[in-house]
Amino acid sequence: MLRGEIAALTAAFLWALSTVIFGRLGKSLSPLVLNLAKGGIAIALIVLTLVIQQNLQPQLPPAAIFWLMLSGVVGIGLGDTAYFKSINHLGARRALLMETLAPPLTALIALIFLQERLGAIAWCGIVLTVGGIAWVISERVPAADQYSFNLKTGLLWSVLAQLGQASGAVMSRGALANTTVDPLWSGLLRIAAGAIVLVILVSSRGSIRQQFIPLRSRQLLPLLGIAAFLGTYLAIWLQQIAFKFTPAGIAQALLATSPLFVLPIAASLGDRITGRAVLGVMIAIAGIWLLIGTS
Repeated sequence: MLRGEIAALTAAFLWALSTVIFGRLGKSLSPLVLNLAKGGIAIALIVLTLVIQQNLQPQLPPAAIFWLMLSGVVGIGLGDTAYFKSINHLGARRALLMETLAPPLTALIALIFLQERLGAIAWCGIVLTVGGIAWVISERVPAADQYSFNLKTGLLWSVLAQLGQASGAVMSRGALANTTVDPLWSGLLRIAAGAIVLVILVSSRGSIRQQFIPLRSRQLLPLLGIAAFLGTYLAIWLQQIAFKFTPAGIAQALLATSPLFVLPIAASLGDRITGRAVLGVMIAIAGIWLLIGTS
């Protein structure tokens, strides 16, 4: 009971934790290189786990393999790249705010293609959760963080990113629900497919070896390993568990709560948390309670 919901919230927490580390790494590595490097580490960790589990001969229907790999291409390879592009044009705060479109988009796509119908209480929970997150993220921040180089271009990239994320989630849900596909194998297929796209994108910018030179630093590599372990290996595994056992719209709404977990982490690092942020968290928690209550 509730294992999908618990997995989604745990993944959101791990993403929040790793985001702090990725923020530091992003000062030395380009987004594409960082995304590819963490994906490579996660693939190695998943393969090692499968070897330890002696789970190297899975029963994977061809249709499930196709949809999982396509979800990796769309959601991780293209969706994440579009998200990084949106950050460059909108700023991190506005890009995060646009991310709140993903849960309702996921629920709508799942309704159309998977016939997953959510009740009124579940929709209310999604609205409250997304609204609470948006309330926290949209809080006024110092002018240094409020840049907008090209609003129209940024919004276009952001919408494409959310469509990629939502479509990838529904494809994963379709491949995992009511099947015997192992969430760990589905995570491996998704990350591997996304990595193929990232290799193509990184190689189009010049020598891959040259772009990976900063990773020779003894300071960066351990941080990257920790972030990849928490935010990619464990979080993607938990994400796939969430998609297997929870309707796509509800799972995506719970997975989107990572900005809420960032607040206590930021407070522990000395940042001031406002009353507005606390209110937003309370609204989102009410939505989470409704979502869990409908399960």
